Amino acid sequence: MKNINLNRKKNKTERHKKVLRKFKRIDNGLPRLRITKTNAHIFAQLLDDNKNIVIASSSSLQLKLKNGNSENSKKVGEDIAKKALSKNITKINFDCGGSKYSGRVSSLADAARNAGLKF
Repeated sequence: MKNINLNRKKNKTERHKKVLRKFKRIDNGLPRLRITKTNAHIFAQLLDDNKNIVIASSSSLQLKLKNGNSENSKKVGEDIAKKALSKNITKINFDCGGSKYSGRVSSLADAARNAGLKF
């Protein structure tokens, strides 16, 4: 019997490793906007890989939203962009964490872009 969920998890980790290799190869010193999805919520962190610190973070839990659907993902994207702009960060690298760029991830990214961040 084929275990589909293990294959999905493996594929997601492989996609994320590929993205991280590209970021390490480029190494332009820009912070990385990391997106993490769960079934119920969505999380965004602005990471500095050179110093290994979290610059800013936002989530649907922090904003006390009921869930992480695409409407609430837009609010999380606007919030993380506002926090980044308050720390004078305008250019970032976008890391969707192995998730496909659609649905909640794309709505968060579009909201962050509209709020003033450049990917």
